[in-house]
Amino acid sequence: QVQLVEAGGGLVQAGGSLRLSCEASGLILSDYPVGWFRQAPGKEREFVATISSGGQNIEYADSVKGRFTISRDNAKNTVDLQMNSLKPEDTAVYHCAVDRVHVNGVSTSRSSYDYWGQGTQVTVSS
Repeated sequence: QVQLVEAGGGLVQAGGSLRLSCEASGLILSDYPVGWFRQAPGKEREFVATISSGGQNIEYADSVKGRFTISRDNAKNTVDLQMNSLKPEDTAVYHCAVDRVHVNGVSTSRSSYDYWGQGTQVTVSS
């Protein structure tokens, strides 16, 4: 019943921009913390950004601060990730995830999130 689908990935040149969307079915995203994580080949899945249910508490990985922005569009039941000034190091599969257990806070830990999307590929060429 619950499904998360990431959209917006693709191939861009370094310095370009992409906007990813986490689209939810079967739950209301505004009720829960939502995070973005990414996994590059040969590396562990790493934290990118997270946003609290009310949108007031936001955290970013140091590697993306100043370049990425996480936001909510509650009318569309989505959480978006605007990615600017993209670098080849940003190349990865990007996943959104929902924390349905710790609903009153935010976490940068993968273990806090119990629903995950299948991911969307972001490739940044140099």
